[in-house]
Amino acid sequence: MSTIVDVSKLAGVSKATVSRVINGTGQVKQSTKDSVFAAMEELGYRPNRTAQALATNKTDTIALVLSNYDSARWGTLLHQVSIQVQQAGKTLTVIDGMNDPQHEYEVIRQSEGQCDAILLYSRTLTDDHIQELESKLSTPLVVLNRVSTKGNYHSVSIDQFQLIHTAMQHLISNGHKSIACITGPIDNPTGKARIEGYKHALHASKLPYNPSLVQSGDYHIRSGYETCQKLMGLSVKFTAIIAFNDNMALGAIKALAEQGISVPDQVSIIGVDNDPHGEFSTPELSTVELPIEEMAKHAVKLALQLRDEALPYEPKIFQGNLLNRNSVIPFHANKAWLSF
Repeated sequence: MSTIVDVSKLAGVSKATVSRVINGTGQVKQSTKDSVFAAMEELGYRPNRTAQALATNKTDTIALVLSNYDSARWGTLLHQVSIQVQQAGKTLTVIDGMNDPQHEYEVIRQSEGQCDAILLYSRTLTDDHIQELESKLSTPLVVLNRVSTKGNYHSVSIDQFQLIHTAMQHLISNGHKSIACITGPIDNPTGKARIEGYKHALHASKLPYNPSLVQSGDYHIRSGYETCQKLMGLSVKFTAIIAFNDNMALGAIKALAEQGISVPDQVSIIGVDNDPHGEFSTPELSTVELPIEEMAKHAVKLALQLRDEALPYEPKIFQGNLLNRNSVIPFHANKAWLSF
């Protein structure tokens, strides 16, 4: 079995230089790095990661803690974080919080020292919980999709208010005044910000808020289908639907079609996400795209920076982008499914 000494002899450099190349420390010329890597490849040498961690006090591992492993909700984020971590030459560990705030809190504490930084996307922990973690953890913590109320932890988030407000402005600018809303759970910061975006857009356009037009789903496609059926059963007048994600919007389109209601001719509909299925639905679904890739890039970069240096708390907030496809058209009273 080859050793670091064998690599140093073949590359014609010192053992210390090989160590610096492997650990990514110190100043080493690119030509020297190339020689060391070529020697490692020729000899089949693989560094001992445990020894590296002990020597550098780094594990080269990033932990991502999610509230649960529901792939319909976390798939895109997990995929993008995994790409960014891999490109940085690190290893990603994913931890399931099991939708239990106590368990989530405990697994984060248990991760301390087992990774270089923790990315947290929580739907269960309160802001106080996160502030407590930040004050106790020696491992850097970056919180995703949450902004500290007191500005005392690192966060990378999406402006949830803006996502819905942008979608609503699009519907309202197309003449829609009676807009049904299929929400996700609204007992968390994301849900609360989104419903405020819906209400504010109505208020800004001097349109009334009708609680009967607001019904809750769970972000799955079936809940969009069933919630839309409920809305139609109430016989409340609406000419457009905003769904808090594309899955529920697609479910709503199916429910409308089964009742002979045409989208967008009789009811316009818009979602949030830019789920790949939306582009291939009939009609193609208008949506507000989530900047998941940008958020993942920034979060991983910040986590790696915090591993090496202390940085001030500066929340980074990304905004969504309207994708206007074919599921929203201007309102025509004579084509509405209910008479106005």
